[in-house]
Amino acid sequence: MDQALQAKPDSRKHPTIPEAGPAPMFDLIELFFFAYRDFVADPDRLLESLTFGRAHHRVLHFVLRHPGLMIAELLDILGITKQSLNRVLKELLDEGYVEARPGVSDRRQRLLYLTPEGRRLALELSELQSHRFARALSELPDGSRSGAIDFLLAMIDPSEREKVAGLVWQSGSGANTAGQEPSK
Repeated sequence: MDQALQAKPDSRKHPTIPEAGPAPMFDLIELFFFAYRDFVADPDRLLESLTFGRAHHRVLHFVLRHPGLMIAELLDILGITKQSLNRVLKELLDEGYVEARPGVSDRRQRLLYLTPEGRRLALELSELQSHRFARALSELPDGSRSGAIDFLLAMIDPSEREKVAGLVWQSGSGANTAGQEPSK
């Protein structure tokens, strides 16, 4: 092994590395970082060609999965402020990927739906990421998907797990459902 890799770091240069206590799980931290980097790389390239970014991707994804989503619900899902969402949502509305309709019972509500172009883009982004998941799962033993789901749910704060699980598997919006808009 390279001597530089074996050398003990100088704690004066790395004050954030604890001297005592459990060792940081650098392997998992770094693998998670690199997995996420590669997971978003393909969608990022497609989005960049449209001058969109990851925030646009998140909005498209959740509106695809939950047509008729209220803006307040989207803010809660994303964990961001209205100010943070405004620019991204305005661009998606202006470019014709998302439309906002008034609520049925409360006309002041703005319910979000994808346009046909928005749906096409959201599905294309989801397919890119689904291919990466499929490839990774094909390299693992049968049943690994269930373990991956358990692991990812366990990574979510315990107080949020039930809400997230309800959102992910909400009435028919399971793994292979593409968020069809309810019939009118």
